[in-house]
Amino acid sequence: MPMSASNMPTSLQKRKLMGDINVVPYIDVMLVLLIIFMVTAPLLTQGIEVELPKAGAEPLEPDPTVPIVLSVDKEGNLYLNHGDEEDQPKGSKEIVAIVSSILKNKAETQVLVKADRSVPYGNVVGAMVLLQQAGANDVGFVTDPLNTYPVPE
Repeated sequence: MPMSASNMPTSLQKRKLMGDINVVPYIDVMLVLLIIFMVTAPLLTQGIEVELPKAGAEPLEPDPTVPIVLSVDKEGNLYLNHGDEEDQPKGSKEIVAIVSSILKNKAETQVLVKADRSVPYGNVVGAMVLLQQAGANDVGFVTDPLNTYPVPE
């Protein structure tokens, strides 16, 4: 006596395949990643917020060593990207000590000045004098590309 589908054991019956994909776990993972990126994105910006002057200079070749960047903010405070508490203003003696020790260990380290465009010229020159006292012979300037206002002729 042949078996019909109604009297077959349930394990032998053909099961209907489900063709739907459960996307709820993927949505959960996506939302967790979104939150992680939203929290970490502000932490990726480093250094002091300055509005750089514009200049039509060619960019420098990338250097594998971390350059020394002395930042001058709107109020004339000096910040150094090396040493402890990079986001705290540093005094002139502390800047000279840190920069001179870095340059003694690695003399080819690039030295850059990053100053807000509203800072008086005397403050920028003062920052460069500190770098010279520390032993920096070649000092460069960090600028933005020239596209918002023209350079005076």
